[in-house]
Amino acid sequence: SGSSDPYCVVKVDNEVVARTATVWKSLNPFWGEEYTLRLPRGFRNLAVYVLDEDTIGQDDVIGKVSLSRQQISAEPRGVDSWLSLAPVHPDEEVQGEIHLELRVPERGHPRVLRCHLIEARDLAPRDPSGTSDPFARVSCCGHTLETAVIKKTRFPHWDEVLEFELAEGEPGEAVLSVEVWDWDIVGKNDFLGRIEFPLDTICMAPTKGWFQLLPFPSTTETRGGQLGALRLAVRLVEDRVLPPHYYQPLIQLLTEPILYPGQSPAGTALAILEEVTSGESRQDVATKLVKIFLGQGL
Repeated sequence: SGSSDPYCVVKVDNEVVARTATVWKSLNPFWGEEYTLRLPRGFRNLAVYVLDEDTIGQDDVIGKVSLSRQQISAEPRGVDSWLSLAPVHPDEEVQGEIHLELRVPERGHPRVLRCHLIEARDLAPRDPSGTSDPFARVSCCGHTLETAVIKKTRFPHWDEVLEFELAEGEPGEAVLSVEVWDWDIVGKNDFLGRIEFPLDTICMAPTKGWFQLLPFPSTTETRGGQLGALRLAVRLVEDRVLPPHYYQPLIQLLTEPILYPGQSPAGTALAILEEVTSGESRQDVATKLVKIFLGQGL
């Protein structure tokens, strides 16, 4: 019909946190929807995807706007502008983490790099069933080894050790690359994410932990607004909660009777605040009182 049925999906670190209504048969949709999101302290990225809803088949992705935490934090008053939609490529839409242990034993000749692939979690679903068939592919010094395929899961547990014999001499700029793929019986395998480690870092000390999977470096050029633009207002507000003892002097001040010269004690400051503020404004009043008190060094 020459139009679309657009709606937006909001993701924080690839987790869907909100969805707008669908605006039917429009290339210039207006949503006017506002969301307040409680974000984890270490969040990295906020993305808004614009999709075209289809009654039959899968919805089409029109494009996305992606903002890093640093981009949002850099604007004290927030981001409020038209932002061009970027194309969405499957190889860049990765999520999840992988649990690894990498080490080079001090003894033994020749030296061997031991890569223990333990498990992964929250991988992207690449199959129609909403799961994947993940396996890991590890490359180092021109050699590549793979783990077994774990069928129908986004939380595979491999517990496999892959070993690479290291050449004599310094590792130089060599890297260990770990990629996770979804195995397909027909067609090519789907990319699920990757991570790289400098070999010299592993040789100096063992590396173990959960690591976020990353996309392939993007080689696509921006389309300069050909996919349209999204008017977006985003503001990041951070509140810091201190240990309880910091607030004790203020609590004591608010709950003690107020003394007037030459008169008997009146009500507390807290009781007076309750009378002169509405329920909706008390959170703002409380936050500002704390900031004033701490700002005075009290």
